[in-house]
Amino acid sequence: MTYDKYRPRVAYFCMEYGLDESLPIYAGGLGVLAGDILKTAFDLKLPFIGIGILWKEGYTTQLINEHGWPYDRPATYTRDTLQDIGITIHITIRGEQVPVRVWRVDSFGNAPLYLLDTAVPGSSYDWVTRRLYGGTPQDRIAQEIVLGIGGIRALEALGHTVDVYHFNEGHAVLAGIELIRRKKAKGLTFDEALEATRREVVFTTHTPVMAGNEEHEHSLLRYMGAYDGLSWEEMRRIGDEPFNMTVAGLRLAHLANGVSKLHGMTARAMWSDKDDRAPIVAITNGVHVDTWMHPNMRRAYESRLGLWAPHTQAKRELLQAIAKRTGVQLNPQSLLIGFARRAAMYKRPDLIFQRMDIIGPLLESGRVQMVFSGKTHPQDESSKHLVSKITEITQYFPQSVVFLENYDMELGRLLTAGCDVWLNNPQRPLEASGTSGIKAALNGCLNLSVLDGWWIEGCQHGVNGWQFGGGYEGHNQSQYDLASLYEMLLQEVLPTYYENPSRWQNMMLASINTAYHRFSSQRMLTEYYNILYQPSRTVKLLAEEIEQVMIGTLH
Repeated sequence: MTYDKYRPRVAYFCMEYGLDESLPIYAGGLGVLAGDILKTAFDLKLPFIGIGILWKEGYTTQLINEHGWPYDRPATYTRDTLQDIGITIHITIRGEQVPVRVWRVDSFGNAPLYLLDTAVPGSSYDWVTRRLYGGTPQDRIAQEIVLGIGGIRALEALGHTVDVYHFNEGHAVLAGIELIRRKKAKGLTFDEALEATRREVVFTTHTPVMAGNEEHEHSLLRYMGAYDGLSWEEMRRIGDEPFNMTVAGLRLAHLANGVSKLHGMTARAMWSDKDDRAPIVAITNGVHVDTWMHPNMRRAYESRLGLWAPHTQAKRELLQAIAKRTGVQLNPQSLLIGFARRAAMYKRPDLIFQRMDIIGPLLESGRVQMVFSGKTHPQDESSKHLVSKITEITQYFPQSVVFLENYDMELGRLLTAGCDVWLNNPQRPLEASGTSGIKAALNGCLNLSVLDGWWIEGCQHGVNGWQFGGGYEGHNQSQYDLASLYEMLLQEVLPTYYENPSRWQNMMLASINTAYHRFSSQRMLTEYYNILYQPSRTVKLLAEEIEQVMIGTLH
């Protein structure tokens, strides 16, 4: 036996991948995390491949109109980084055979990523992979058939041997249905096929927000072809009725994980009433250091040089980008607070503006400056109202509050490297991880955050950043958090920034020390191998060897 024999070959399924802003087939943190994982697998030379979808129109190019309202356009990009590898597989949607072309991407320093595409000449099913997270429930199920069932068939056509199938979120669970179908075709009963599939599958759940845990009616799943040869009773046993994709993921896997310690606890409580589900452990997210740490900051940190000069340069780059995009010239000497992430109600981007008698004078004087960015889901009108509210506030404070439209990876790098403070105030415990805060910490941008997601594990209050709210989850959480936020801003953040620069720079160093290894994607993927992948592979091999010994003994 050799170590390589026991190193699991992993196929990672995800609906979106954020490898680079030039390939906009991602919506937010889920996809960027998947991209970071592929880059880390390449760095560590691990036997790892990704399975995803080539979205013709990406997610969305989201702009702000003259009334301050978000509107959407298709995201356009060239296919220069894609390789047509000459493989086409077929799936069944609504009783029709649908061709699916397979593309390969490996030009961003990443492990191979195979993207599935229904925009095949002559096919009437080009609509399936048109737009990420767009369309009707029929569209979504068709897309999940492509990712899951099509992904397994693509792996077969590619000739890949897989030890572990990792389903990143519920979008991929139809891959487990296809694995069961194949095992039943070899003569196993449903129970035997389910158990054999579970030994090969691990599952990551990413959100405690119920709207993010997708459900479908069985009649629609059957009509679209998602049953894939299984019966209603078999599908109900896997995903309940209606069919919940997260529940299915938990029942198709032998082990699952949440993406921070608190999220692991939240997920276990959230799904505690589901029988026959996988145990849920916690593996806290991390980020790819090469992608997200500003090169000048990294050189200074690794050479033990001062951090203020590279931070000042990164802030200057951000302010230049803000001026170019908005025409607003922010003051490089004033405190700059950043808030940038997927726009959603529970993230409460407008919390800091709830008491204008407190925050207003700070903004009018320029003592505090704020930059916001973030995309809403194109169909989420409530979140669009939030963005519109922020853009309205920029009109009242035109020299101190800005909103940057069309948030993407490029803006993410500029913001997390160039801001002085990173504000995060979701409604606890709904922020599963919050990787933007890790990226900020990696650049010496100090977190000012509620105790949710990764920050519970990383926060050393007053040393590497600040917490506010104290972890309160009661009925008046927003009022409590708001009072605590203002207290920290007025009594800790502003005095330290303006009156104690040496302490600020020491906190910057402590921030980077916290994130550099402990919250890196290298640590995260190593834990995936040690906790999720390696044990299942080892058990499988030992079972095979025991079986061979028994066969040899019988003969």
